[in-house]
Amino acid sequence: MHSLVHVLIVIRLPFCGANEIDHYFCDIFPLLKLACADTRLLVIIVITTTGLLSILTFIALVISYIIILSTLRMRSSKGHRKALSTCGSHITVVFMFFLPIVFTYVPMGDSIGDDKVFALFYTMIVPLFNPLIYTLRNTDMKNAMRKVWCQEKLSEGK
Repeated sequence: MHSLVHVLIVIRLPFCGANEIDHYFCDIFPLLKLACADTRLLVIIVITTTGLLSILTFIALVISYIIILSTLRMRSSKGHRKALSTCGSHITVVFMFFLPIVFTYVPMGDSIGDDKVFALFYTMIVPLFNPLIYTLRNTDMKNAMRKVWCQEKLSEGK
């Protein structure tokens, strides 16, 4: 539904002049900059819908973590560690994804959507690190990494 709102906004816009987007991908704010119409109201609509969706997502995440943490009281210490390890990995990925999006979509003066570095971060860097972050939860992987690091340190000491 959120994407449909963006598509419906862009379809109705008149475009003229240069049709090159100075961005890594076709995002809504660079498209609104290319329009030959007053887009201030559309920017407010995009910010409002994106903000509402972000707030609802955040509330859903907080509620899920409250439920997880409340059920942890009834589990063993091994279960606590396993659940907290999963939660820690998930929270890391969520923060790595949502923080750059906040800086991209929250208006700060005239810099709406200008920063391509943030867009690059949440479209490329986070997906690259996501498997690594979840792999570090694996006990076999942790043991293999310790073994490699310990061998390197022993080699340096000789």
